[in-house]
Amino acid sequence: MDFNIDRRHFIKGGTASLVLSSLGDFNVNHKKPNQAWRVGLIGSGWYGKSDLFRLMQVTDVDVVCICDVDQNMLAEAANLIVQRQKSDKKPLTYSDYRKMLNEQKLDIVIIGSPDHWHCLQAIEALKAGAHVYVQKPISVDVMEGEAMVAAARKYNKVVQVGTQRKSTPHLIDAKKNIVDAGLLGKIAHVEMCCYYHMRAKGQPSIMDVPDYLDYDMWTGPAPLRPYDGIPHRRWWRAFMEYGNGITGDMCVHMFDTVRWMLDLKWPKRISSTGGIYVQTESKSNISDTQSALFEYDDLNCLWQHRTWGQATDPDYPWSFKIYGDKGTLKASVQRYEYSPTDKNLSPIQKDVVYERELYPEDLTEKDIELHAAPATRRHMRDFLSAIENGHRPIADIEEGHISSASCILANLSMQLGRPLVYDPIKKSIENDAEATALLLRKYRQPWKHPAEEMF
Repeated sequence: MDFNIDRRHFIKGGTASLVLSSLGDFNVNHKKPNQAWRVGLIGSGWYGKSDLFRLMQVTDVDVVCICDVDQNMLAEAANLIVQRQKSDKKPLTYSDYRKMLNEQKLDIVIIGSPDHWHCLQAIEALKAGAHVYVQKPISVDVMEGEAMVAAARKYNKVVQVGTQRKSTPHLIDAKKNIVDAGLLGKIAHVEMCCYYHMRAKGQPSIMDVPDYLDYDMWTGPAPLRPYDGIPHRRWWRAFMEYGNGITGDMCVHMFDTVRWMLDLKWPKRISSTGGIYVQTESKSNISDTQSALFEYDDLNCLWQHRTWGQATDPDYPWSFKIYGDKGTLKASVQRYEYSPTDKNLSPIQKDVVYERELYPEDLTEKDIELHAAPATRRHMRDFLSAIENGHRPIADIEEGHISSASCILANLSMQLGRPLVYDPIKKSIENDAEATALLLRKYRQPWKHPAEEMF
């Protein structure tokens, strides 16, 4: 498939608007202090609610409506929102996000649905005039990401991606006081990893779909798997039909943070190997073992995950390590440590910041990630600032696309058994027609891939 055939359309509708959307010309609706943001939520599960609640903690919000295809989950979320709303107002509930966006005028839409829905729902929210907060990874194929960037620029809206490590206080400190201060010296190697035993196991039988779940709508543009139980939380992540495996789920955070710390853009070349080496008893088709290499000039960024065995560094099971000739920085969501090469210098360590006293409601919220809550609140504040003041957010959609697409390309490299060089201008894999064809995943009818119309 050749995505270069209609590049003039992209240049006219996407890149041109990017040029016009300089900081000085970025038109946004400034909100008055006494004006509540009209907010809608698509995907009312665990992290959708978590993101919404963090937004409600930092600004005046009117949660107008929420959408989910699971009626039980929808009702539970609506009741929880009533308890948090200052107005005690219950949000309107929808099972179809298109109907919600058509009927309600919203300032902000939060998207917490599974990965295979992020693209379509984000673009529809942008078309409806809303700014968007979308979870990572932003897409399940590279061209979805390209379409999302083009739509954000075309409709001149702010899109913040939920890669909140860049808003994590101790990691901000590490960037400023270790990396930017030059304490690492010449940096030439990065290691990233995840050794969590997070790959779903089991062989559940095919069963009837419960009345409260619209499974066809839940599946949407993805391939329709036989129903074998509630897909929420972890089960859907076990399948490449809906996401990008553990590389797309966990590497995207660490790689995005490393790129931010070191001011990196697209890798020059991406390669990956791996597969299902140990946990062969499960239905899951995502890799249980995978290595990926993201290459830059004079710098290699190496990813490794295993969902079995022990972590190589038990204190840093999900983390990154930046190696310089003057020292090493180890960092995770819980802490960072700087170890200087010069033994006459002292190491530096900072731990995660909690805000239990400032936000005591965190302590009673079901399934909250207490260590991540301060970072998400800061991420939301940055999102609001970008809307109000006309600057790009810290996790702008373009940065989210680079990080997400790089992980998707790693998976494609593992699938094809060869390195890949992606050209973001031509939107193709250099000298590889077979790989280029895989940049766009065919949608299940009647859903239409937005990139087929945009590029």
